[in-house]
Amino acid sequence: MKITKICCIGAGYVGGPTMAVIAQKCPHIKVTVVDLNEERIAAWNDENVDNIPIYEPGLSAIVAEARGRNLFFSTAVEQAIDEAQVIFISVNTPTKTYGKGKGMAADLKYIELCARQIARVAKDNKIVVEKSTLPVRTAEAIKSILDNTGNGVEFQILSNPEFLAEGTAVTDLLHPDRILIGGDTTVEGQKAIQSLVDVYANWVPADKILTTNVWSSELSKLTANAFLAQRISSINALSELCEKTGADVNEVARAIGMDSRIGPKFLKASVGFGGSCFQKDILNLVYIAKSYGLNEVADYWEQVIIMNDHQKKRFSNTIVQTLYNTVADKKITFLGWAFKKDTNDTRESAAIYVADDLINEQAKIAVYDPKVSRKKVLADLDYLETRTAESNMKSISSYEDAYTACEGAHAIAVLTEWDEFVQYDWQKIYDSMHKPAFVFDGRNLLDKAALEQIGFVYQAIGS
Repeated sequence: MKITKICCIGAGYVGGPTMAVIAQKCPHIKVTVVDLNEERIAAWNDENVDNIPIYEPGLSAIVAEARGRNLFFSTAVEQAIDEAQVIFISVNTPTKTYGKGKGMAADLKYIELCARQIARVAKDNKIVVEKSTLPVRTAEAIKSILDNTGNGVEFQILSNPEFLAEGTAVTDLLHPDRILIGGDTTVEGQKAIQSLVDVYANWVPADKILTTNVWSSELSKLTANAFLAQRISSINALSELCEKTGADVNEVARAIGMDSRIGPKFLKASVGFGGSCFQKDILNLVYIAKSYGLNEVADYWEQVIIMNDHQKKRFSNTIVQTLYNTVADKKITFLGWAFKKDTNDTRESAAIYVADDLINEQAKIAVYDPKVSRKKVLADLDYLETRTAESNMKSISSYEDAYTACEGAHAIAVLTEWDEFVQYDWQKIYDSMHKPAFVFDGRNLLDKAALEQIGFVYQAIGS
């Protein structure tokens, strides 16, 4: 089947950029991204393309090129489902906060709602593509809903997980390491796989498009994120040992990264990983393992999360201990709130948890992040439900520039590795701060020798 109309349910961090690139590279395909969130769709349709709801380098230019030509953003969900030949499901699958599997299992309620809506609306055969990160064998549940509650039409379920890194999502989409498509081994299933292969083949080399059965595809996504997070927790575990022994974790990472069997990627010691995927996917993996009675497997992967939580807690404890065991009424400036540079995504950012710890110690937190608003900072803290919203408002402030944020601060904590932080006039910042002036570098970003020459007391992870 030649694909000419695609619908994507979910206009978030995955659906929006992925569909924008497909539309740009496949001008012969009408791509419609739908979402019930009217405010989000309005932002995607904003005349000023710089106001689209997701910041990714290069994304606004791609949206500007394709939007209105063959890329459309709409709240007319049922119309888009009815018209499309291929329907991508790209809705949120957060960790459950209730019931069985609370705190570990993926919450699939939005996936089920999508499946039931597709079943109700579809009047002709459809290919339904899992784009959200899902537990193994979710496709089985989706197919059951579609086949048993639909209008007698045929559905093929494909798994096409995303492997995007926020901050480089556009590059990852334009030049992917691989495109993974899983489907049934039946003749119909293989035809559906080929239809999606043909879409990606418009710009992705054939040797980078992998096809598997649907279960392997679903598990590969969880496994990829688990392996990447494991490397971060591994180097962070060693960072604490380095601090005790006098070794430098950066030198250790460089030495082991030169081993071709290991490689240098994801060996940057830091205050810990964040984002929407790593923790959620590992917890999901742990839950799946436990559900099959594989307790040793579950314990192994759960330790990656335990180490990450420990690293964040250790960072906040270091700040308190270094500041003479009290931060009450002291101003501590956070440079960065997003979980990594080049994104405005703050989900599971280390900054949230470090701030929470320090506010519990009655510190006054000042935040500067070039892409994160005060509204978002407060929403992140309120979500923890550690204290009242009013209390959070009194304990945290945000600034439009870093220099103002640092004025009168007792310490600076670097929580995001934004490139601009390296380029600051650190002498000017030092002159505006309380003395002694401390820098706690949670991203190993700054020049230790240069800062210490100015007069800063400097501490980085693992050195």
